[in-house]
Amino acid sequence: MEDLSLSEWNSKLEAAPKAIILDVRRPDEWQQGIIPNAIMIDLMEINSFLDEVKKLDKNIPYFIYCRSGSRSHQACLVLEQMGFKETYNLDCGILGWDASTPLSNP
Repeated sequence: MEDLSLSEWNSKLEAAPKAIILDVRRPDEWQQGIIPNAIMIDLMEINSFLDEVKKLDKNIPYFIYCRSGSRSHQACLVLEQMGFKETYNLDCGILGWDASTPLSNP
């Protein structure tokens, strides 16, 4: 697991075409806008989160974010404990997202 600044996140994401972006926020937060191409798995619904994560390929990179970087850091640790090889946390969360790259509608 690595905590990444926004510039590091974007650089590593560009270099990993098979990577998946996970948004671990709640559904009401998700509706406010997402990083393009993200999929939502709500960390606060831990049983559902674990069920969904078990379906994912552990051998590809995962770029994970939340609102401020705290929940996504926790999610990275959980995935790491489950055997995922590469997890990256956006340490500023979506609050630090670059306004020049618009958020998508879910």
